[in-house]
Amino acid sequence: MTPEVVCLTLYYREGCHLCQNMLQALRGLQSRLGFELTLVDIDRVSGLRQRYDEWVPVLCHGDRELCHYHLDEQAVRDACC
Repeated sequence: MTPEVVCLTLYYREGCHLCQNMLQALRGLQSRLGFELTLVDIDRVSGLRQRYDEWVPVLCHGDRELCHYHLDEQAVRDACC
């Protein structure tokens, strides 16, 4: 039986240096941990700007927030295992 691939979502904003830092760190982990990553620009999806405006970047696994502002590598590892 094939293990289920973990899908993470990064809510971000263009031009946000914290968002770029988290994305770069996630790309480094992605090859080792094998998760899928969906990127969502909060300024392009109705309702997300209000929800995440001052919190980006926000990394979620389903409905659960794993971290915001800075990557919590342990939370990502826990979600993938």
